[in-house]
Amino acid sequence: MSKSLYAALLGATIIAGLGAGASTAQTRSATTEDARARANTIVARMTIDEKIALVHGLFPPMAKGKSANELIPSAGHIEGIPRLGVPLVRESDASLGVANQVEQRKGDVATALPSSLATAASFDPEIARAGGAMIGSEARAKRFNVLLAGGVNLTRDPWNGRNFEYLGEDPLLAGRLAGAHIAGVQSNRIVSTVKHFALNAQETGRTVLDGRIDEASFRMSDLLAFQIAIETGRPGSVMCAYNKVGGDWACENEHLLTEVLKRDWGYKGWVMSDWGAVHSTAKAANAGLDQQSGEELDKALYFAAPLKAAVQSGAVRASRLDDMVARYLTGLIETGAYDTPVPTVAQTPNYAQNALVAQRAAEAGIVLLKNEGDLLPLARTARRIVVIGGDADVGVLSGGGSSQVRGVGGAPIEIPLATGGSASFARITYHASSPVKALKAALPGASVSFMDGRNLNATLDAARAADLVIVFATQWTTEADDVHDLRLPNQQDALITAIAAVQPKTVAVLETGGPVLMPWIGKVPAVLQAWYPGQRGGEAIANILTGKVNPSGRLPITFPAAEAQAPRPRPVGLDRMTAAEAQAAADPGAPSAGALQSFPVDYVEGADVGYRWYEKKGRQPLFPFGHGLGYTSFAYRNLAVTGGKGLSVSFEMVNTGKRTGADVPQVYVARDGANTPMRLAAFTRVTLKPGETRRVTLTAEPRILADYDTRLPGWRIAAGTYRVALARDAADRSLLATTTLEAATMKP
Repeated sequence: MSKSLYAALLGATIIAGLGAGASTAQTRSATTEDARARANTIVARMTIDEKIALVHGLFPPMAKGKSANELIPSAGHIEGIPRLGVPLVRESDASLGVANQVEQRKGDVATALPSSLATAASFDPEIARAGGAMIGSEARAKRFNVLLAGGVNLTRDPWNGRNFEYLGEDPLLAGRLAGAHIAGVQSNRIVSTVKHFALNAQETGRTVLDGRIDEASFRMSDLLAFQIAIETGRPGSVMCAYNKVGGDWACENEHLLTEVLKRDWGYKGWVMSDWGAVHSTAKAANAGLDQQSGEELDKALYFAAPLKAAVQSGAVRASRLDDMVARYLTGLIETGAYDTPVPTVAQTPNYAQNALVAQRAAEAGIVLLKNEGDLLPLARTARRIVVIGGDADVGVLSGGGSSQVRGVGGAPIEIPLATGGSASFARITYHASSPVKALKAALPGASVSFMDGRNLNATLDAARAADLVIVFATQWTTEADDVHDLRLPNQQDALITAIAAVQPKTVAVLETGGPVLMPWIGKVPAVLQAWYPGQRGGEAIANILTGKVNPSGRLPITFPAAEAQAPRPRPVGLDRMTAAEAQAAADPGAPSAGALQSFPVDYVEGADVGYRWYEKKGRQPLFPFGHGLGYTSFAYRNLAVTGGKGLSVSFEMVNTGKRTGADVPQVYVARDGANTPMRLAAFTRVTLKPGETRRVTLTAEPRILADYDTRLPGWRIAAGTYRVALARDAADRSLLATTTLEAATMKP
């Protein structure tokens, strides 16, 4: 699809989502200052009961009879105040589309984006923004005006069950793409959140663990990702996390909510809790929490009658309650959600058009990890192709939990869970996009057959007789449960090994929630990382395999060669709890969750997350951050690095191959003599035709050049010489230069 056609389709999606009568002028958001001033005026006219009503919200599945308005089965519901024009707010989970986890809304489908890791692998803010704009338009059509979309927690451990919802391990990449996604959602005049603030880096014991990290490292890693996302996307709301940070619950952590977010970053929107993450009234309100979400999942209605009593007694100042309400209204007004009512009757989105947005995201994010002997794209001489495993005959896998979308076309496979932290709200679910059907359509001259792989003898006989085998391997991951190890489940490693032993032309396609080990990598010539590829994943995979689309994804996360290479050998706390306790510690609605003991998780890697840890420790991963291959080749020439008050890198980029393709040049920087790993300071995605040359200039993010100095406090760039790598991945040091930077400081 051409970029111009794609842009036209995306624009049509947004306009359709706003509905007739929404002019260009109407789609502009208010400035923060104007929005706050207007919010203050509205708050001044409220009674205390009206104020209290806006700072706690219902969880519709458990709130029967609590509202005269319709309770759409979804994540949240906050009543409006008709006499003042304050709108009713309906909230939906939505990281990857308008969620409908266990089909609470019978028959309601939505367009499913690929996993956020796939979006991150595009290294393209335009892809992220387009995905946000698309799901925002569908949310508005379905009568939602707040989307709980915008996950930006960094990947600190490869087994985090929620890694697929996030944007990888680098703060610059994650922050920029999260900000673009949020801006896309909010282009529909609805609110997007950024979450989960902060240090929600594992699912094991997520409601009881205490994340520990020093302040400077925190500011240079997870908090920097949030800061960049908030600056870029200007989300109407921030969602605080379940876990503790430095001894205090994230949703009653004054340092995080008031000192960092609202004071240092000047954030003017509202802080909502995660569902079941509130533990107090006065402490939480005074710390900076503005709204209790999904109150039925907490032990008490902390921000209802107890908050009113706290204000009347002086335990919470009346001005603090006013600020809570004003921040909520500011987020609604600034994004346009306040003045642009959602439809009174649900509308049907243009699903066919929206599917193209999801497909383009999948195609841009699929990573070609290995292609020995140029086995891919599939040769036209391959007449007998056998596809094995992964239920590739019916669909593609998706990740589980609150982000689960019930895709257009329904779920060809849906398996309920009996155990685990996500058992109450997740099912193993596939989207109806069959790679086998897509391959048959793309290769009309070939015989494409499928085997599920369960009969090993028959499978190996078919593989041996084929011209080429494509084996699909899956790993299901979900919110509320971490994976216990990085092996492919259900003996899939053994199956791939056996197939490769009888068929040298074997392609492995991985649909996983993150990194997996590959003990068979030396025997399999081609490997494709497809992540959870979403609504049109089958078509996207087929287009990559056949060469209709040139692969261009780059890893946003390091793939370790062994589990021992990671900072922690397995999820912390896994050995502290029984299976029942682990389930309770992951499910905020579990009755026994409050009886569990908190335990520390020490993030010893500090700011050196992911690829920085591997460089610091001298460990060679299986595949480094930023790695990815394609069907053409690129050269970088005439490198020039400029220093002084900032750092810029200029070079010529040439497509030296025979196909049009995209490449992602990356700039890594470290201060000479500092003994610190190099950090991604700039990146871009460039598409070139064969033989085309383009001069590219990249400017480094100043905070990546700096260290956080708690004595200032703020960012400090030390004067001196800096090493600069223009690279293809985080381990590439083939093009090195140095430059000198002047000393500088920046506010927190």
